[in-house]
Amino acid sequence: MVAPLLQKSRITNNPIISQYSKKMTSTAHRVGSRSTASGWCCWLVSACLILLSGTLAAETIDPPPTQFYVDDIKAAMAKHVQSLTVQDGYWHTVDDETLDALVLRFIQVHDPVRQINQGVYFACTDFHEQGNDEKIYDMDFWLAPVDGVLKVFQTKVHKEPRHTLLYGWYKHPRYTFVNDEIEYLY
Repeated sequence: MVAPLLQKSRITNNPIISQYSKKMTSTAHRVGSRSTASGWCCWLVSACLILLSGTLAAETIDPPPTQFYVDDIKAAMAKHVQSLTVQDGYWHTVDDETLDALVLRFIQVHDPVRQINQGVYFACTDFHEQGNDEKIYDMDFWLAPVDGVLKVFQTKVHKEPRHTLLYGWYKHPRYTFVNDEIEYLY
């Protein structure tokens, strides 16, 4: 009775299960010959144990997560920026708050780049607006590993360009970080 069940479930190629299935089959046959109720009970328990052992033996242990470092984050950002600016050297995007269309040219990835928590990394960048090198946006990017490679999953305008008569163009922050959490300033 146990052997046909194992053949149907296609787990007989496991040597541990094969070894125990022979023992269980003979045990179930002997007990089953004494009384029908105890035979079925023994057979059911044996079958459950065999199937459970196959499930447990088939589980794999996940490898520890890959650790990424500053150079890895900056390299992932360089690749991401290159993919964004492939048409004309500018990144055509939309401001996440004002919904204005932005056409930006990449300047640099600057520090800090860091790991925020398990599996989430952060990079801060500067882009200037098309036609005005002094009008600079500070753009923040959040990255996470996908198939062993860091990929950007969120982008926000951290600082927008503002102009004053006294200082000219400067980067005005929309938010700050407190314990790696965003705190909006307005």
